[in-house]
Amino acid sequence: MPLSQDMTSDLDPGFLDALQHQVALFARRAEQTRLGGVGQVRNSMDRAAYLLLNRLDREGPMGVKALAAGMGIDSSTVTRQVAPLVDTGLVKRTSHPEDGRAVVLQLSPRGQARLEEVRSSRRELMAQVTEGWTQEDRESFCTLLTRFNSALSHRATGPQEPGVPTS
Repeated sequence: MPLSQDMTSDLDPGFLDALQHQVALFARRAEQTRLGGVGQVRNSMDRAAYLLLNRLDREGPMGVKALAAGMGIDSSTVTRQVAPLVDTGLVKRTSHPEDGRAVVLQLSPRGQARLEEVRSSRRELMAQVTEGWTQEDRESFCTLLTRFNSALSHRATGPQEPGVPTS
């Protein structure tokens, strides 16, 4: 949906064009490299797998619906993305401790080790890409990128027009 005149009237169109161009370049470069790290681990785990494993690591075992809701995607998508992770032994399916009929997904020891290997490689890539940046620059960039991602996420799940209440 286009922005209202009120939202863009105080913003320089040249700046907005430059910003959208830089975001498009970032998306293309991120997809090209999949921000996959360095060394032998480079590009060895796709984005969906990394995000799923990372969430299970940070939040612990959970069901498909909770995982999907936390990631802002459909349960069927999570089910499809988790299947190869289960097949390769990175994720385990177990019974819910309180409801044996429900399935809970959790990171396996193999998944934990693989995730740490990929994280380490990606940390090295981030260090290389931001080499020469001050710590303040790195922190500012991370803060702003987090804020930008949050705004995009809200836009995808929240009201699409300015002034529309969220509840």
